[in-house]
Amino acid sequence: MKRETLFLKFAVVLMGLPVLALCIFVLPEIAEFFAELNPKLDFLQYPFLIGLYVTAIVFFAALYQTFKLLNYIDKNQSFSELTVNSLENIKYCAITISALYVVFMPLLYLMAEVDDAPGIILIGMVIIFGCMVVAVFAAVLQKLLKNAIEIKSENDLTV
Repeated sequence: MKRETLFLKFAVVLMGLPVLALCIFVLPEIAEFFAELNPKLDFLQYPFLIGLYVTAIVFFAALYQTFKLLNYIDKNQSFSELTVNSLENIKYCAITISALYVVFMPLLYLMAEVDDAPGIILIGMVIIFGCMVVAVFAAVLQKLLKNAIEIKSENDLTV
């Protein structure tokens, strides 16, 4: 069991590294580029940057919850309230990221309109719907896990 979770833990770390690199190197330049591109809206540079950093923080929180979930699986605590709580936190993180991108979608629209790059809007929508899929999947897993825990506790009481 530990071999499979080791691979998944490695994958979680690999998912976090590019986002961390983007936050450090690319996001400030994107915000500066947006300010130079549209001088009338240069005051939106910092709210845009703050919104993206908040999104990144929520993303890292979800990765941390995923890492905790994998640790619970390693410790044979798969059917416990701890895993249900981790799935619930992952669900809330996905909903938060989706909501943040919905709020910042008009800013992405302005950026795409000035730069004549409609792909930015498409990327924003893919992120919104992708996060909603993750949230729904986590909610379904959470409900299934709760039902399995209830069945397990009933079986433990009958023996």
